[in-house]
Amino acid sequence: MKQSKIKNFLLFFSFVLVLMSINSFSIINRDSEKIYTVAKDGSGDFTTVQEAIDAVGNGLQATSKIIIKKGTYREKITVPATKGPITFEGESLKETIIVNDDYASKKNADGKEFGTTGSSTIFIFSDNFSAKNITFQNDAGKVGQAVAVLITGDRAIFENCRFLGFQDTLYLKGQQDDPSKAKEIRHYFKNCYIEGTTDFIFGAATAVFQNCEIYAKESATYLTAASTPEGKKFGFVFIDCKITGDAKSQSVYLGRPWRPFAKTVFINTEISDVIKPEGWHNWNKLDAEKTTFYGEFNSKGIGANSEKRVSWSHQLSKKEAKEYSIKNILGGQDNWNFKMK
Repeated sequence: MKQSKIKNFLLFFSFVLVLMSINSFSIINRDSEKIYTVAKDGSGDFTTVQEAIDAVGNGLQATSKIIIKKGTYREKITVPATKGPITFEGESLKETIIVNDDYASKKNADGKEFGTTGSSTIFIFSDNFSAKNITFQNDAGKVGQAVAVLITGDRAIFENCRFLGFQDTLYLKGQQDDPSKAKEIRHYFKNCYIEGTTDFIFGAATAVFQNCEIYAKESATYLTAASTPEGKKFGFVFIDCKITGDAKSQSVYLGRPWRPFAKTVFINTEISDVIKPEGWHNWNKLDAEKTTFYGEFNSKGIGANSEKRVSWSHQLSKKEAKEYSIKNILGGQDNWNFKMK
């Protein structure tokens, strides 16, 4: 009798262990990496990028990868803040294109203007978003503000991507509308191409651009318009980049301050003749000359004459330039390693 009870207990205990194992596996499996494929021709899981984003579960810890096949995806896309890490991987940089044509003064379905913020082709509100081998575009043309990419999430990475547009191409919105300005919003761009005409890299985030080409198109006027929050040590930092373009010689400024504490620095950047000798503009805000931080270190090329830069900009010393390591800029309190997964 006793042996029978012991045997039954062992069987019951084994059954419980099996159930626990199955349940544990189920939890892990639900949060394991998932891969979705988007293809225009119907050969993938979805035919639109938004459908794939919508399929990703909320709050996942593991990265969800969305492989996007060659094609032009004319969509207005939102990556909600509720999503976990998402990676876009394009099949071909120049043949995988996400594009839309809204612009600030265009009327939406309710008859109201989109505004600069609403004009974006893609809104990235989630943290830990990354993309590679993708072209993001707003092809509205010369119609004023027309954003291609808008980001408010932290820890975004773009590698080997193109950003195409005219005015306000890349909106690194960051803490722009956060009254406390306390949250860290950091982005890393590596081997990317960014083009535009006016303020085409702008916003409040901290961002590093490494080995990127910044292309000033046609009637370009200003490359950047940072709105760095007061107290933030870094704004936009360009490292080992090159500034090119087909704008007129000496017609473009490196930047102007959208907000008074704007910070923009170029490190080891090759600068073509499109840049004005004075380099920087105060946006007709004399007080901003005292509060902004615009700097360069070891600029090269025809447009890199430091002697003619405005007196309120900075030429960094070697010691000062060492502070502008990518790790120091982007590491943050969470020691983010800014590597594409």
